Amino acid sequence: MRIGLLGGTFNPIHVGHLILAEEAREKLGLDKVIFVPAFLPPHKDNSDIAKASDRFTMVKLAIAGNKNLLASDIEIKRDGRSYTIDTIREFKTKYPEDELYFIIGSDLLKYLDEWKDLGDIIKMVKFIVATRPGYPLEKIPSYIKTMEIRAVDISAFEIRGKIKEDKSFRYLIPERVFNYINKKRLYK
Repeated sequence: MRIGLLGGTFNPIHVGHLILAEEAREKLGLDKVIFVPAFLPPHKDNSDIAKASDRFTMVKLAIAGNKNLLASDIEIKRDGRSYTIDTIREFKTKYPEDELYFIIGSDLLKYLDEWKDLGDIIKMVKFIVATRPGYPLEKIPSYIKTMEIRAVDISAFEIRGKIKEDKSFRYLIPERVFNYINKKRLYK
C-alpha cells in the first residue's frame, strides 16, 4: 500500500486540511491518508491549544464517512512532545512493507533544519511538500517532492481568532466540527 501521513496540531481541523489530504491521495495515488494529531507540537507555543482528546475527536468527526481518510492517536498516546522521527518509526513498524509519504504544507519548510533526525526521516519516507497560500515553494531540498494543491487560504489561527471575537467561522470547518466546538465551548 501507499500511505500518506499528515501530521499536525489540527487546532482545529478545517477544510484546508481535508482538501490537502484528498488531493494528496488522488495526485500521489495513495490508498489512504492518516491524520496524526500531535499531543504537544515541538515548534509551537502550546498556550492556545485545545486538549489532545478534543482535537482527535474533531479529526474523527471531520473525516467520518470517507473510507480513505483515517485518524491515528499514536502521538497523543505518547503523551508529550511529538517528534516526527518517533512517529515515522512507529508507522514503519506497523506498515513495514508499505510506502509511506510524509505530507507537510509549505509553511513548515522554514523549520526543517530544526527537525530531530531529519536525515533518518528522509530515508524512511517519501517527503511531500504541498503549496499553501502565502508560503511560496522556495529553496526546496532535493529530497522533497512538491505538490500543487488548490489554494485554500484558511488557517486554524484565523478560526480560533474568529471564535474568540464571536465572529462566524461556520463554513471554514466541517459541520460536525463546528457543532462540537460550540457544544464544548472550545477556543473561547
